[in-house]
Amino acid sequence: MFDKYIIDPATVRNTGPDDTPDGFAFETKLGYYRGLRLSMVEELNVGIDGEVFARDAIRFDEGAGPLTLDEMETTYDRRWAFGAPATIFVRCAGGFPKGDHTLTLQQKLRISYMPFPSFNNDEKQISFA
Repeated sequence: MFDKYIIDPATVRNTGPDDTPDGFAFETKLGYYRGLRLSMVEELNVGIDGEVFARDAIRFDEGAGPLTLDEMETTYDRRWAFGAPATIFVRCAGGFPKGDHTLTLQQKLRISYMPFPSFNNDEKQISFA
């Protein structure tokens, strides 16, 4: 529904030491029109140029501290509000590659009143110096 707003391309940055980044991060928004408990976020699939990162390389932080996707499955007391930015961290040797690349994010969400998951997708062209 709000797929085109999921990735904020202006927030893509490397993490770790400047000379040897150990990953990258970017801000994201929920692609659903209501907030959700973090336990209802089933998957966050992040990719660069078609290469999708492993589940265990991804961390999510809505402002209360980073969690793995496995930890999110049982996090019932934290919520991701509609319109609120959250940060996705991806462990990746060398960080985000320099040059022009396609960053993708798929959110797989469990919606309480829907008998099937909601998939929200965004793709942004990132020029990284």
